[in-house]
Amino acid sequence: MSGRVQGVFYRASTVQEAARLGLVGWVRNEPDGSVLIEAQGQREGLERLLAWCGKGPPGARVSRVDPDWVDEMSGETTFRVR
Repeated sequence: MSGRVQGVFYRASTVQEAARLGLVGWVRNEPDGSVLIEAQGQREGLERLLAWCGKGPPGARVSRVDPDWVDEMSGETTFRVR
């Protein structure tokens, strides 16, 4: 995600939303001001998280979401800030 997505609790809110949707993975701030998310779970939950990411929490102004669908990776058991 890019836009105004740092300093508005975007990562913490993403963790809550992903947990609510039963997803595992992580979210982190990038040096360029964007946020990177790796999420795994049922396709419906992933699509709902993707839709949520386009809005984000109150105060966020998301200008771009660039999803990249990849094969599931093993080892994730929770959703966390990385």
